[in-house]
Amino acid sequence: MYKFGIIGYPLGHSISAIIQKVGFESLGIDGVYDVLETHPEDLISRIKYLKTNGYRGFNVTIPLKVPMSLFLDDIDDYANIAGCVNTVKILDDRSFIGYNTDIYGFKKAIPSDIVLKDKRASILGTGGASRAAVVGLAEKGISNIDFYTRNIINSRQTLDYVRAKFPNIEFNVYQIQNIRSLEESSIIINATPIGMKGFMADQMPLNTCDLDKLKPETIIYDIVYNPYNTVFIKEAEKRGLKVIRGLDMLVYQAQRAIEIWTGKAPDFNVMKLAAVEALH
Repeated sequence: MYKFGIIGYPLGHSISAIIQKVGFESLGIDGVYDVLETHPEDLISRIKYLKTNGYRGFNVTIPLKVPMSLFLDDIDDYANIAGCVNTVKILDDRSFIGYNTDIYGFKKAIPSDIVLKDKRASILGTGGASRAAVVGLAEKGISNIDFYTRNIINSRQTLDYVRAKFPNIEFNVYQIQNIRSLEESSIIINATPIGMKGFMADQMPLNTCDLDKLKPETIIYDIVYNPYNTVFIKEAEKRGLKVIRGLDMLVYQAQRAIEIWTGKAPDFNVMKLAAVEALH
């Protein structure tokens, strides 16, 4: 019996346990995946628990993705670039190796026929999810990224960070309340929680008039995965825009986590089916 889990707070909305359980089953692996709600002040005691109770790995979610990096023995390139981790592998000597599979999931969810080289992107929000988006877009060859945020001063740290990491990309930041022209953006990413179940679920990060101005080939990528069809996704589809749902990113990053832990990639399709059923 292999033991895995997820730490973060709160975890009542998480469907990770359902996805991972099906992923293990698709590989014929006898694994359990525990939901371990963990307040930030309890992180050290939780780490001790994971080390001494036979766990082989665990996922990390909000608000522990950055503080967890202080307790790692090594990290992969993505975790280093993003400055945060969401997957940890526990080795036989109980050392922790940190990974960021959000970037893999973000990039993998973009269909292969979408070409973003030398294009412009707009990212709504400047939190942790926006960093994964920046790395994924950089690997796709994007040339310009415009951030839209409610608080430009608070976003300064993220902006300084990505400018240092990606000097070949032109970054700008604007107030989301005063949307500039989005018509030149090939892809618009919602990296805020707006539209999430239990958090402004009846709203979206843009106004309908902003969507009305977009070119028909514009791609709308909503990182929010619960509900499956957010208001943002619904309104984009009404206008014939191409959409990418956050659930694909979630399942791809979960698939990659299992591959890191076991050395085998589980069946993406059965994991996604389980995720869709869990959300309906």
